[in-house]
Amino acid sequence: MSCIFLCERMWLSPSWRRIGGASMTQLHFLGNITPFVIRCFSSSKRHSFTVSYLINSCGLSPETAISTSKKVQFENPENPDSVLALLRNHGCTDAHISKIVAKHPLLLLANPEKTLLPKLQFLGSVGLSHVDLAKVLASTPSILRMSLEKTLIPTYNLLKGVVIGDENAAKALTKQCRISCGNVEKTVAPNATLLREIGVPMAHISFLVTNYPTLCQKRDKFSKTVKKVMEMGFDPQRLLFVNALQVICQMSESTWEQKINAYKRCGLSEDEIVLAFRNHPICFQLSEKKIMSTMDYLVNMGWQPASIARVPAVLFFNLERRIVPRCSVAKVLLLKGLVKKDLCLGTFLKLTDRAFIDRFIIKYQKYVPQLLDVYHGKVGFQELGLVSE
Repeated sequence: MSCIFLCERMWLSPSWRRIGGASMTQLHFLGNITPFVIRCFSSSKRHSFTVSYLINSCGLSPETAISTSKKVQFENPENPDSVLALLRNHGCTDAHISKIVAKHPLLLLANPEKTLLPKLQFLGSVGLSHVDLAKVLASTPSILRMSLEKTLIPTYNLLKGVVIGDENAAKALTKQCRISCGNVEKTVAPNATLLREIGVPMAHISFLVTNYPTLCQKRDKFSKTVKKVMEMGFDPQRLLFVNALQVICQMSESTWEQKINAYKRCGLSEDEIVLAFRNHPICFQLSEKKIMSTMDYLVNMGWQPASIARVPAVLFFNLERRIVPRCSVAKVLLLKGLVKKDLCLGTFLKLTDRAFIDRFIIKYQKYVPQLLDVYHGKVGFQELGLVSE
């Protein structure tokens, strides 16, 4: 717009409106600047229309629309309207469309009939309902960028040979969009064969392929991981084997060592750490901060690191909202001799709130009337005349 303003000022100026030879010579450059001015105006108009369309038709916020307009621009609504109509015909709501456009705005310029419709029809033909398809597109609209003939169809056919049933193959295809036909051939299929050879049930293999990119690892690295998991004593026929495999595959060697060292600093031996991992593999997905803070509290409250290693699932509970109030009640009952000294953490931390209150507060309230106040943090050990060991 500044270009237009400048030219208007120059044209209206008396010194530029003279028809003398010198003036005309000076004015000849306007023949070159006019296309530039038109381009500036056209670009500004296109950008303004795009932002307006993204807000009014796609449901984007003004901020998101302005940011998105840097990736895509158009001057009329014909093609974008056709794309949105196609998406709505396949189950997408306004909320789905907002997410799709924000993540993949160039989709608005795709040919709806030739490019998008065949892919949507294919995904529907392999078992995805409109509801499921809309969810897939909202979370991973990039699946519509894949070639139907070169990627989607051949990858789906290969996945059918790895997982059980068309439905699982469709889930694997839509959840793991980065799985290419080449990946399935070179990594997923041979890794799945290895798991079958050691006795992993097909249902568990399907679970891995459908939910995690675990089988996309290179064959040599994957074989070493499988060997490591088996040496820890996991049974290939149990789901825990799959959980352990998934955790280790997604973790670098350095991160694995960091988690080992974090548990060691909490007082666990190598054997106890392996025991904790065998009981609940995803305890290695906790942050070091969470591991250290929860372990420190439980150990300070009198529970031995080895007893915690036997029920590592308790480390996932919220420290302030669940662990501290319940452990405070359990500690009072222990110091009063009302429960066994070897009370297992899992016995009271895994219960629902209602079950815990019934079993550990109401049951013993006649012996310790302040138990509910202890649970809510209003009364401490000192006010009860108790000393925490």
